[in-house]
Amino acid sequence: MKQSVNKQSKKLAETKDLKIKSANSAKPISLSSADLVVLSLLGEKPMHGYKIVSELTERDAEDWAPVSRPQVYYTLKKIVKNRYITSVTDTSATMGPERETFYITQKGLKAMNDSLSVTDWAQKRPPPPFLTWMALSTHVTKEKTKQIINARQSYLTNELKREKKTLLEFKKDTGAMTTSGCLMVSLTIELFQTELRWLKKVEAELPKARKK
Repeated sequence: MKQSVNKQSKKLAETKDLKIKSANSAKPISLSSADLVVLSLLGEKPMHGYKIVSELTERDAEDWAPVSRPQVYYTLKKIVKNRYITSVTDTSATMGPERETFYITQKGLKAMNDSLSVTDWAQKRPPPPFLTWMALSTHVTKEKTKQIINARQSYLTNELKREKKTLLEFKKDTGAMTTSGCLMVSLTIELFQTELRWLKKVEAELPKARKK
């Protein structure tokens, strides 16, 4: 009986240490976006730190989950400590200073999957900066209002070109993120096109509401 209680206590302690929200829990996700990005990449294959950074650059991560180089290395130290990943030092002289190869553990896989299995991901609505500007721009002059609207139109036009190019590149790829990437970029293109159409209405109506 005592042994059974000890096992249960140990199991509860491990669950508490994880601090990961289960699919039915109401607590917030405790793994950061940077943690999940790094764990996801290592879930594909073992990597060195610099390889993780280069993969993020190659996959345009700044568009969907900005993670800086310092964040990558901070995250690696953090999740190694939590035993979500383990590392093996490569003794080859050709590897240079970054000789550690990181591997995701079963504990790390579970933590990542638990965090990515909650509905919070589908129920948040971060406000775009342009909409925040619209809500606060009541006293901006007509001239400045037009300038901001034109700047937004120019930005979206350039980003639309970039995303269309990215979509073509994704379709040539066969990597782990190909399907998700194509769908994400396709959505981004549709959103940009929709906003550009909407901005024509904004351009026609919003300056009229300004007093100066």
